[in-house]
Amino acid sequence: MIVLKEVTKTFGKKTVLDHVSLTINPGEFVCVVGKSGAGKTTLLQLLIGAERATEGGIEVDGVDLRAIPPPVLQLYRRRVGFIFQDYRLIPHRTVRENCAFPLEACGWSDGAIRERVTDVLQILGLSALEASLPLDLSGGEQARVAIARAVIHEPMFLLADEPTGNLDPQQSMEILRLFQQIHQAGTTVILATHDSGLVSALQTRVVYLKDGKIVQDAKGGYPDSAQSEPARHEILAKEPVTISSGDDAPEKRKIKITAIHS
Repeated sequence: MIVLKEVTKTFGKKTVLDHVSLTINPGEFVCVVGKSGAGKTTLLQLLIGAERATEGGIEVDGVDLRAIPPPVLQLYRRRVGFIFQDYRLIPHRTVRENCAFPLEACGWSDGAIRERVTDVLQILGLSALEASLPLDLSGGEQARVAIARAVIHEPMFLLADEPTGNLDPQQSMEILRLFQQIHQAGTTVILATHDSGLVSALQTRVVYLKDGKIVQDAKGGYPDSAQSEPARHEILAKEPVTISSGDDAPEKRKIKITAIHS
């Protein structure tokens, strides 16, 4: 369980988050929405421990993130999956090496890393690209590698910061379906986005930030229907997304990822 209690975050004289209180239960899919500058990225940075709250408390499974020392905070971060808006793939490492990196940091054995990476690359349709460098990939392929790297170590929860911001509508829907499948497998997903069309398609819990405050927290689509984009996206299909496993004919696979729960 993730609990924010009256969290305020300031940078100098600017208040980015203003007395935010929020509870996210295990297994939820939560979209954090709002315009640029609303505080979405800062909220995710606080949850991963990259920033510390100026006021208030953030608890994960009953532990206040402000109270744990830096070495323990590093261990905590290894149990969280994070997808950056620009993906931040390591440019001189191949797809396979990028995906292996979190497992290396967690101390997995070489044999276990090879097996786990092979499985996840196959599930996400990346096997044929395992020797490619990030610059040789399309935007959608880079997004899938970023997702693979974020979930490969079976995180407690997955955070994603505008993961479809640089993708076309078709690629965006494919990525969102992958997030759905990861969630259905048991992983808590927190997705920060300003894409009203995708949020309305998901029909999940939506936390709406405005000027650093939560102004709405409810299940449904994007809170401001006047800003929705129904023409840009189709409603998400219920069946698993069709992805290529590296063979000539694509096949449908359901992502199976075991989440770590306390």
